[in-house]
Amino acid sequence: MRSIWAGAISFGMVVIPVKLYSATEQRDIAFRQVHREDGGRIQFKRVCSVDGEEVPYADVAKGYELATGDVVVLTDDDLKDLPLASTHRIDVLYFSPSGQLDPILANKAYYLEPEPAGVRAYVLLRDALERSGRVAVAKVAIRQREALAAVRVRDGVLVMETLLWPDEVRTPDFKFLDENVDVRSQELKMAASLIDTMTEDFDPSLYKDTYREALEALVQAKIEGNEVVRPVGQAAAADKDGGPADLAETLRASVAAAKANRAKTPDSKTSPKKSDKAADDSEPPAKAPKPRRPASPRRKASA
Repeated sequence: MRSIWAGAISFGMVVIPVKLYSATEQRDIAFRQVHREDGGRIQFKRVCSVDGEEVPYADVAKGYELATGDVVVLTDDDLKDLPLASTHRIDVLYFSPSGQLDPILANKAYYLEPEPAGVRAYVLLRDALERSGRVAVAKVAIRQREALAAVRVRDGVLVMETLLWPDEVRTPDFKFLDENVDVRSQELKMAASLIDTMTEDFDPSLYKDTYREALEALVQAKIEGNEVVRPVGQAAAADKDGGPADLAETLRASVAAAKANRAKTPDSKTSPKKSDKAADDSEPPAKAPKPRRPASPRRKASA
């Protein structure tokens, strides 16, 4: 894994240097928008709706549109003075029983790895937190956005979950909640009995994304059936061998092509070495000149 953030956990007078890693990842197949006819990629441009001109990224600002249609334009200079917690610190506010955190508030999870200088303090916090049955409630800023967070222990590692702000959770305003629905006690007992019958331990390893697997199989079938389109001007190194057999081979071919392209650059800069290498490479075929060994008879003649 690659760390995306380096900072420290701060609680009381204790500071623990840590690195932040994304604890989850999306495994969906990535698709590009392409032209159905020739497979060319669809490109998007930033175009101003007023003058129709393309706008360079440096000239793009944030705009808050009012109900009147007017726009409040905010620049980077406007935003730089806004209050924001340190982007390199997880400030623990207090500790709470884990059951008090509503799961609906959970946003994204991150692993926290201690720096070598903070391993002892990290393990101390981890063990104390696990024994207490509590979670640490903290504030953190990631990618210029402040968030509440909960720090808990999972498999011997401190895990930080960013939380939604309370006003980001919608209120379920459904009509049936105001209705007086009668449920008979016998029905309630039967429902409870059914729940008991269907109760078992949760094992996530028993489940898989069948849609993704079917989608991968569909792409694989099209590759094997050579149902591929090469956009005009697009070169592919895998054509010499008739094309890769599957997705893994496609990736291997891409890596090989990238390495080959990198190798070409230094060779062109050092042409003498290249000629030397060519001479070395030609040594195996040079075994053919073995007939020159008639040199030994010459020695005998001179003797």
